[in-house]
Amino acid sequence: MEHWRCALIEFGGEADHVHLLVGIHPALNIATLINNLKSASSRRVRNRFPDHLRNFYRKPYFWHRAYYVGSVGNASLDAVKRYVEAQGTREKSRKATRRPPPA
Repeated sequence: MEHWRCALIEFGGEADHVHLLVGIHPALNIATLINNLKSASSRRVRNRFPDHLRNFYRKPYFWHRAYYVGSVGNASLDAVKRYVEAQGTREKSRKATRRPPPA
């Protein structure tokens, strides 16, 4: 990812999504980076597992168009890193993880 002026710090995910903690150059266009990551990873997965994926992905796209990007400073970097590392380590109910709206 060096030629994209970024570095993968941590990676984790669940069955239906992934989390990437990435350090990026301030001048980097985030939308371009996300598009490049989705295109390259889709191409690699489709090339490596074509028979398996054929049963699930009939459409020409692999990833959903939507994504979320947030920024974090050095003070909370370790907390975010631990959160991403913990992805996929335990089963949890989506209902159980929802919090009530703030009062």
